[in-house]
Amino acid sequence: MLENSDCFVYLKSTLMTLSKKTFRRLREIVGKKNCLRDKEDLACYAYDATGLTYMPDAVLFPENTAEVSSILTLANRDGFFVIPRGAGSGMTGGSLAVKQGVIVVMTRFNRIIQIDKDNLVAHVEPGVVTAILHNAVEKKGLFYPPDPASSEFCTLGGNMAECSGGPRAVKYGVTRDYVLGLEVVLPTGEIINTGVQTSKGVVGYDLTRLIVGSEGTLGIITRMVLRLLPLPESVRIMKAAFSEMETAAATVSAIMNHGIIPRSIEYMDNASIRCAEGYLKTGLPVKAAALLIIEADGKQEDADRSIKELGAICRSMGAVDIQIAKNNEESENIRKARKALSPALFEYGPDKINEDIVVPKSRIPDMVKKIKEIKIETGLIIVSFGHAGDGNIHVNVMLDKKNIEDVRKAEYAIDTLFDYTLELGGTISGEHGIGITKSNYIKKEIGLVEIALMKKIKDTFDPEGILNPGKIFYENSI
Repeated sequence: MLENSDCFVYLKSTLMTLSKKTFRRLREIVGKKNCLRDKEDLACYAYDATGLTYMPDAVLFPENTAEVSSILTLANRDGFFVIPRGAGSGMTGGSLAVKQGVIVVMTRFNRIIQIDKDNLVAHVEPGVVTAILHNAVEKKGLFYPPDPASSEFCTLGGNMAECSGGPRAVKYGVTRDYVLGLEVVLPTGEIINTGVQTSKGVVGYDLTRLIVGSEGTLGIITRMVLRLLPLPESVRIMKAAFSEMETAAATVSAIMNHGIIPRSIEYMDNASIRCAEGYLKTGLPVKAAALLIIEADGKQEDADRSIKELGAICRSMGAVDIQIAKNNEESENIRKARKALSPALFEYGPDKINEDIVVPKSRIPDMVKKIKEIKIETGLIIVSFGHAGDGNIHVNVMLDKKNIEDVRKAEYAIDTLFDYTLELGGTISGEHGIGITKSNYIKKEIGLVEIALMKKIKDTFDPEGILNPGKIFYENSI
């Protein structure tokens, strides 16, 4: 007799591709123009930011919760896979149709239903672009802190699926800290409401936090209640250049021990500085070994005082140049440099592997040293930058995936990087999730008993295994 986990995989492997009858029923649910099956259309939804490609059987654009429920109910009856998708900006393949099936694109769920200034909450749908919510709440003097680098095009539903963070997480936390409640369609087609609309609530298990970060494997979010904050009166930003990467890393620890909690502390190594400057030409110090980008916020006088104190700490730790932005234009130029890094990196190679490890803040200098050792040992270009304030380092291994030797070296580099991350007490993913690209590594961090428990949770939510198969726990053939 098969064990439960083996049985779960077996059920998945027996699901069928779409029959003509099933496709006709799907078209009836969402409407003809919102149900695509032509090869040219499918190709547009066959990839994400990983660069990997898996062709789906169909692409659907539902408009409301009832349509999503009908799709999942039909999937259980007729036996086909369903893969939820937002903007397709994920870094680990979470929205790819790795076993074919139907991709459900949530971009028509794009309404900001209500911004409740009195109670500091927003009622929104998952297809809302993150930056659009930022702008909408800020016009009302409010603040939604989660700010992933892709905020100009990523959607809130994708942020929920991955529990995105961004640079402001050091002071304000990550996506899950701002989700009060959800409307979710379960893989069985049932509709549930989780959480509360208040700042407190401890009735029953916390299903909201279980679903946030579950990478679209436990349900499809159709509505959310988000916590807001008052908008800080002032934001100041500075950049501090260092002649040694290790010195910059040590400065982060010094800042966090000083008593000031910055709005963000981002760091860039020399390769990323040169890359961003070549891409944007905003006057970054290309000869510096490292750059810290630091923000402080609050009341005007508090932000001014904090940024000056942070500059003094950087100077005392050995910064060779410090520049505090004098106006909005200078501030935006500094922010643009950091956000432009990911696309600019392809200057160093046709392909990249983007990992987002997290280590305790005090161990950042150790990790920086290890990355340098891996770079020397493999001979690969490795570019690192990230959210130094919370220990979240984005390590980008540049390579040509057509070169077998490059691939071998890159695999060794990632394996070594993950092992050392865990040795330091860190985690192999801070905000990108596991998806398919990290599924082979999950056992490095999570024990077999814990993984078995997680699989049982998945099986309870999704007894037929129809929702977003092949993600997190299962081996893949990338």
